Amino acid sequence: MVCCGLATLDLAYVVARPPLVDEKVVARELRVDAGGPALNAARTVVALGGRATLVTALGSGPLADLVRSRLGGVTVVDVAPGDHTPPVSTVMVDDSGGRAVVSTNATRLGSPAPVSLPSDADALLVDGHLMTTSTALAASAGGPPVILDGGSWKDGLERLLPRVSVAALSAAFRLPDGDDALTGVIRRGAAAAVRTHGPLPVEILSAGQLRRVAVPPADVVDSLGAGDVFHGALAFALARGAGLDDAVAGAVVLASESVRHPGAMGWASGA
Repeated sequence: MVCCGLATLDLAYVVARPPLVDEKVVARELRVDAGGPALNAARTVVALGGRATLVTALGSGPLADLVRSRLGGVTVVDVAPGDHTPPVSTVMVDDSGGRAVVSTNATRLGSPAPVSLPSDADALLVDGHLMTTSTALAASAGGPPVILDGGSWKDGLERLLPRVSVAALSAAFRLPDGDDALTGVIRRGAAAAVRTHGPLPVEILSAGQLRRVAVPPADVVDSLGAGDVFHGALAFALARGAGLDDAVAGAVVLASESVRHPGAMGWASGA
């Protein structure tokens, strides 16, 4: 499976609560890890026993090396020029398990190197952060399903959506014209749409039918990366031939398990 999109260095501070304006707080813990929607999806696929190639922009230098060190088992295709450095995200995780994130993204990249989809790719997941590369890969995908991790609207999605098999949207996803998210992305070309709502049921819209999948209750320790885990598990199941409803149901269970553990991949290591 190929995952295309953002890779970051995440600095996660565990705090009782986020600071107010002009206030300083002392973190109970600092966690340093790699992050990004496509990166965490690729790590999820590997943790589930699959093979994943991550097409991303890392570049060179100590920050890029640190991100690479957290990608055991993932094949990396770097489309960045050598002087590029990966974005850094600062994350605060509070006692409720909720998180606040401040980050840069991949908009500083410029022109990424061209890349082609491997002939044996059984699915393509894109998060929209490398839009030119994602659109080119989706155009060459042919048979394998193309899954969009739709955290937010990004310029160029109107060209990508006609290539998308399943648009998996967050609760925060909004279309520029205010159209309903599920029906709107299908009207713009996606074959099917899924939308998560945190602990509330996941919505599925395909073939004109709306269904809902319940989310198992969970004692939340850390919600960071739960959506990435959901998307990785969803794409992996679709790559293996699962139907959409079954793929969503399995991904929901794994994402719910992930929030019981610290960090995006704590569930995989038993942390």
